[in-house]
Amino acid sequence: MTKPISPPAAARKEHRFSHHGVTVDDPYAWLRDPNYPEVGDAEVLAYLKVENAFFEAAMAPHQPLVETLFAEMRGRIKEADQSVPQKDGDWLYWRSFDEGAQYRKWWRSPATGGDAELILDEPTLAEGKEYFRLGGMDVSPDGRLLAYAVDDNGSERFTIRVKDLASGEQLPDVIEGTLGGFLFAGDGQSLLYGLVNEHWRIDVARLHVLGTPVSDDIELYREADDGFQVGLGLTQSQKWIAIATGDHVTSEVRLLPFDNPRATPILVAERLPGREYDVEEHDGTLFIRTNDTHTNFRLVTAPIDAPSEWTERIAPSADFYLTDVTTFADFFVVEGREHGLDRIYLHEYAGGSGKLIDFPEASYAAGLDDNPEYAVTKLRLSYESMVTPGTVLDYDVATGARTVLKVQEIPSGYDASLYATERLEIAVRDGVKVPVSIVYKRDFAKPGPLYLYGYGAYGLAIEPGFSTSRLSLLDRGMAFAIAHIRGGDDLGQQWYLDGKLEKRANTFNDFIDVARGLVGLGWTQAGRIAIAGGSAGGELMGAVINDAPELWGAVAAHVPFVDVLNTMLDPTLPLTPGEWPEWGNPIEDKAAFELIHGYSPYDNVKPQAYPPLLVTAGLNDPRVTYWEPAKWVAKLRELKTDDNVLLLKTNMGAGHGGKSGRFESLRETAEEFAFILWQLGLAS
Repeated sequence: MTKPISPPAAARKEHRFSHHGVTVDDPYAWLRDPNYPEVGDAEVLAYLKVENAFFEAAMAPHQPLVETLFAEMRGRIKEADQSVPQKDGDWLYWRSFDEGAQYRKWWRSPATGGDAELILDEPTLAEGKEYFRLGGMDVSPDGRLLAYAVDDNGSERFTIRVKDLASGEQLPDVIEGTLGGFLFAGDGQSLLYGLVNEHWRIDVARLHVLGTPVSDDIELYREADDGFQVGLGLTQSQKWIAIATGDHVTSEVRLLPFDNPRATPILVAERLPGREYDVEEHDGTLFIRTNDTHTNFRLVTAPIDAPSEWTERIAPSADFYLTDVTTFADFFVVEGREHGLDRIYLHEYAGGSGKLIDFPEASYAAGLDDNPEYAVTKLRLSYESMVTPGTVLDYDVATGARTVLKVQEIPSGYDASLYATERLEIAVRDGVKVPVSIVYKRDFAKPGPLYLYGYGAYGLAIEPGFSTSRLSLLDRGMAFAIAHIRGGDDLGQQWYLDGKLEKRANTFNDFIDVARGLVGLGWTQAGRIAIAGGSAGGELMGAVINDAPELWGAVAAHVPFVDVLNTMLDPTLPLTPGEWPEWGNPIEDKAAFELIHGYSPYDNVKPQAYPPLLVTAGLNDPRVTYWEPAKWVAKLRELKTDDNVLLLKTNMGAGHGGKSGRFESLRETAEEFAFILWQLGLAS
């Protein structure tokens, strides 16, 4: 038997910097290639390759388990599958997977009947590429042209191309350097898009006329604030194009006529620090969702010719968190959450209270699905829970009748009656009760092994949805739980505010206290808890293993944001200026510097025993740069006092989301689960 290679040891190279009178040692700073985003430094690449070799050697004995898990997960996917067709104008549109295909095909047929037409073939576009991701796509209003955006290396820098659907020919127009979002204007010959600057931030909205040089494109709007990003959207009425700009706490919207995008933009309301709003439109009236008077948002209206004169339509509520508004021709839909559960209300324009579209389970995820048209009598909805597979249904607005159109099919079989889900509330150290969604097989033996997932940032809620991959853990005797910790907006906007900036520690404490609470309730035991999180959730992983390493039996940290201090001190990095409202600005604010320095996982690694760790990175990742996990792993190897496994896997041809393709990404999940089962003694 070949002896496993030794754990890699990165070279320590003296590097120090000082801010606000504090000197910080950063001995692994050299792992950042000075020519980033190009990564060609021989020493850096050599180190990453050695770490990858160590990962492969350590996982080699468990490859049969990886293959078993992968086969199980793949067996739960209907390989030859298609979405429910949806009408948009004169056409029905849908997408499909062929048997064994990694990527989708996109189709349409005449709404009045006729043959199906393949409009975009992802497998052909992805052929020969290590990575492929489709960004936005849009059909021109007359149905003749298809524009689409592609990223083929994981850097999230998308190239827009245009296809003539009648001939199948590619137009010569090629727009590079976007984030994948764009839309056609009403003339069907103009594309509006946002251009990425050298810091990977969209600071300009432009208009391209097909058949003209990209260098002649017209600048519609330019954002001067480095912390703001520009985005484009279209109202449901398809009358107005929205140019939105903002950061994590402030927004500003301008409107352009869909049929005349060169018109002078209409400013809805000038930016005010801390005020967010977004805009819909119906018959000349703007419907504006805003947090100007309450953290949970309210709905106001304004005439298009006096857009800043707001009249309250739906008052804010401490119980109802208003997350979205969609205006249709004869009614509008309000989405939100009450006590953490999704709610959908139908409202008449004439007034009155909304009509709730209710759902049967106590814990679930539900919302509007694909509804491209303005004048509709039925709404396309989506629904799922931790035990109920994804379901697509039509809801008749007049009668309330529901028609199930598609239920996620699991070819290898699934019996929902074998599983149970609960929603718990666990009191944490400051007395706040944190919701926990948990799913398990009904024969789960308490206390047993448990997988605990968390994120807790950017106001992103983690919904209690369905996962076919998760069944491989449940069927091996594990429970799976989601900690709805502060920093997400699971319980409203205040829940988010209570986990950011100076309150960031609440996120970490909530997660630790939820784990201890699950132990106290008899669900599991310290050391039998596997935890996982990615990106900002990877930062969570780094913080909680520093603070409470004894709780965790295995940890998966995917593209973890762990070098927080260095990143927030570098305004040249892609996201940093726009992230200061989320984390604080340590350059200008001494208190922010001290706070971040106090929890940044990389800066707080210390000599102690750490749990087994699987860490992933993407060489082309523009969100969490590859050197953050690499530096963190190097420092952990230097200081940890245990013999537990520590693995770093860097995808050398991918970015933030890992490998592309539905099966390649599934294999990475199988690797994570194999690692967890191995470390918890459940690998047999």
